[in-house]
Amino acid sequence: MKKTFVTTMPDRAGAFLKASRIIADLGLNITRVSYNKAIDTHTLFIEVEGSHSRLEQVTERLREIGCLQNSLDEGTVLLVEFRLRDTPGSVTSVLELIEQYNFNISYLSSQENGTAWQLFKMGLFVEQPEQFSDFLNAASLLCPVRVVDYDKAEKILDNSIFYVSFANELAQRMALPEEGRMELVIDANQVMQMLDERGESFHKTFDYIRGFGEALASCRGDAFRPRVSEYDFGEDLHLILIEPPCGSNTCILRHQGQYLFIDTGYACYREEMLALFRRLLPDFDAAPRATLITHADVDHCGLLDLFDTVYLSRKSRDSLLMERTSRGGFRERNPLHAPYIRICKALTSYRTAAPETLRVIGGVSSPQAQPLEVLGEWSFGALCFQVLEGQGGHLPGELVLVERERRLVFTGDILVNIRELTVEQAHYNHYAPYLMTSVDTNPALCAAERKELPTLLGPGQWHIFGGHGPRKELVIE
Repeated sequence: MKKTFVTTMPDRAGAFLKASRIIADLGLNITRVSYNKAIDTHTLFIEVEGSHSRLEQVTERLREIGCLQNSLDEGTVLLVEFRLRDTPGSVTSVLELIEQYNFNISYLSSQENGTAWQLFKMGLFVEQPEQFSDFLNAASLLCPVRVVDYDKAEKILDNSIFYVSFANELAQRMALPEEGRMELVIDANQVMQMLDERGESFHKTFDYIRGFGEALASCRGDAFRPRVSEYDFGEDLHLILIEPPCGSNTCILRHQGQYLFIDTGYACYREEMLALFRRLLPDFDAAPRATLITHADVDHCGLLDLFDTVYLSRKSRDSLLMERTSRGGFRERNPLHAPYIRICKALTSYRTAAPETLRVIGGVSSPQAQPLEVLGEWSFGALCFQVLEGQGGHLPGELVLVERERRLVFTGDILVNIRELTVEQAHYNHYAPYLMTSVDTNPALCAAERKELPTLLGPGQWHIFGGHGPRKELVIE
């Protein structure tokens, strides 16, 4: 097994040497190291592979030498602007006040502008926020002063605590518990290191992670306003399409008094989705609950615990069960996707599915030979679906459901309606392709699956309901 140690060390080679000797003495291998002084002067990430007992020994010995970072409660940096007269010594009284309050200065910026005043900006590292209000009151007696909002993607005001501030900011925005924040630090670092090796700016990487978290948080509560569309396909089939601002669509089929939900969205919108379900379906709480997932991605499986039965492919079941192990499911076994997926799980409060609810409707665990293969038929009430499985271009275990009488097709993320996304959906969807390098496990294979689909559907006008975006009409000659 592997474990990443987040260490706090002085900016000198001897500190890493001491840690590496401890690891070597226990006969373990270092599998990843990440340190960038421009991001954080003290935080060094060391990933080590070994048995659980040996890794615990590393933990104890690193703790003994005082370099193991255990807490993220390290204060915050505030940018303050002082309007000072452009005269010799005008800043001295401000500096004396800062020293009196024992604040560290982590950022300075000032330049004359041809007037009698200078705007002097300082980043102040504040460990006890309750002192800051008193400081501002005292400073305002010396000169005009204000706290400045700033673009954190462009300015790192204190790179001695960057990772701590970054993780705390995201966690507080999404109301995450304290115990998961260190893992958030590790995963953010892994995304940064992966993209840094591809020549990407670490500023952009952290900006995208932060933006992803902001997109999730900004759509909660009263701001959760999904696009909802309703369709009738004959007298006995009513379909409701829910498109949340972030995450996958949820389709609800009402047929002969039964409901089938196709995909469920993110776990962080649990209360919002429950309220919507109850508004759209007055008998939701009393009705039997069943869902089918097109594939085992986090944004499609966040609310599986609401359902008594979860229908899925064999490979999707395999992936969900593997999530209960340290290595994780299919996404987390892909080194390009793993850190983003773990961040996604943390920020959305994802929980693994209960094994006893999973019902396989087709497929095998072994790889398949064709881009799309027919698994057979599956019935929900009197509805009969032809079930197709993709070869894994987007994710192994992906399903397509075809109801030929009404020409309905549920394609998951093999085919989505990108062109007609809402502004909010498009904004959310631009983060993952960058942070994962691609949302597809194999983009070329996913393209082959999309190309193959029309040949298996045959001629006619088809109603396509994908994993993201509104209904798409597809005419096949």
